[in-house]
Amino acid sequence: MNKQGSSHSIMHQAFVTAKDSLVRMVSRIVPPKEIEDIVQETYVKICQLEHQAAITQPRSFLMKTAKNLAFDHLKKAETRLTDGVEDELQFGDLDQADTTFDIASSREEFGHFCEAVRHLPVQCRRVFVLKKVYGYSQKEIATEMNLSESTVEKHVANGFKRCASYMLKTGCVPSEFSANQESKSGGQGYE
Repeated sequence: MNKQGSSHSIMHQAFVTAKDSLVRMVSRIVPPKEIEDIVQETYVKICQLEHQAAITQPRSFLMKTAKNLAFDHLKKAETRLTDGVEDELQFGDLDQADTTFDIASSREEFGHFCEAVRHLPVQCRRVFVLKKVYGYSQKEIATEMNLSESTVEKHVANGFKRCASYMLKTGCVPSEFSANQESKSGGQGYE
């Protein structure tokens, strides 16, 4: 067997033995329906490497590659979400007067909202994004994440509460939203 075939075989074997770990690690980052695609993309990436023999820690290399691909996927999803909001703002009601200030403030609010979501604890963030961004039902999230529906509901409520608190602190909350939150919290801000 030639040296290239041997190193390819080592990387293939490393992938086969680490696949379950890759799936678990990726599942903490992306929605359930994206996990298998990212794991497969990881395998494709290692197969395309020219100098596989230079990799001294194949398992670590695989984990790092999968993690980077998962985070790239999240960034692309955020970009699609941002672009969708921008398109909606840009092509909304054409009969309205010039709303440049409203658009700018909406983009700023959305940026703060994305930042607030990034600050959520990992499991809470995952549940919150699955519910609010991807539109999963509580039952679907509970099944996918092996949680009770009440835990999912608590994570969504906690995510909303923390995001609202973050946005209130930054001062980037529409007045209707902050008034609504103050009435729900008895006039007290979230902690």
